[in-house]
Amino acid sequence: MLDNYELQDRYRRESGRVLMTGTQALVRIALMQRTVDHAAGLNTAGFISGYRGSPLGMVDQELWRARRFLEESNIEFLPAVNEELAGTAVLGSQQVETDPGKTVDGVFGIWYGKGPGVDRAGDALKHGNAYGSSPRGGVLVVAGDDHGCISSSMPHQSDVAFLTFMMPHLSPANVAEYLEYGLYGIALSRFSGMWVGFKAITETVESAMSFELPPYRQFITPSDFVAPATGLHYRWPDFPGPQIEERLEAKKAATLAFAAANPIDPKIFDVPNAKFGIVTSGKAHLDLMEALRLLGIDADEARRIGVDVYKV
Repeated sequence: MLDNYELQDRYRRESGRVLMTGTQALVRIALMQRTVDHAAGLNTAGFISGYRGSPLGMVDQELWRARRFLEESNIEFLPAVNEELAGTAVLGSQQVETDPGKTVDGVFGIWYGKGPGVDRAGDALKHGNAYGSSPRGGVLVVAGDDHGCISSSMPHQSDVAFLTFMMPHLSPANVAEYLEYGLYGIALSRFSGMWVGFKAITETVESAMSFELPPYRQFITPSDFVAPATGLHYRWPDFPGPQIEERLEAKKAATLAFAAANPIDPKIFDVPNAKFGIVTSGKAHLDLMEALRLLGIDADEARRIGVDVYKV
């Protein structure tokens, strides 16, 4: 029996199979976060700002196409003049929770820009991460990386920039993982006070995929982590001083505690006492799995020869 599927179901369905591009998945992350919050009794809003540039050159157009769904979910899209202004605007979204005149419980923010835009907006993103997210807000920093120099003046990747910002980052391997990792990133940001990077490389964000929608994950609050008395999150006023650097260290510890309580890195074959291990991340993981398939190495063969794969 054929599924009575419409293209807009990529945003309307809560279960079942959908077809969407990586760009559309970025839009759906915001819609899903609002759904999760509403189910938890939170009256949140969303804020998205960025600057177009391949491979994220179609994000603003897709957000405009999905305007009706965004408005229904109280999500605001502000196309920025440049990447750093977008980053500064997203920083402002995390101030809402501490405003006495607020009309929502918090605002989750999404920034987007291509790899050179991450460099250009480095000051805003670094300060945003240092000042922090809000507990019922959270920030996802989507970097459009063009490793193969398909549409850029030179190849670029944002991993090292994220490291210099002390910003944890996620690297989804395909479109389906965009949804899982996007919600994970916002939950991590809310707990730790960190902004969380999100790699959207050309080969994934510009691809399309048909897949079953993943169930909404229930995140566990780490029981063995105690936040400092001064907290982890954005506060006002917070003038320059060593407290910001000290809080970054505490936020890093909170990030590690969250990752331990909510593991996301799988062992693919789970081979006990494996002789050889291969570590992968992002799309490179799919490339490796295809190489193993061509070599005839499936789960049974991997166990026989003692090979395991760890996907970061």
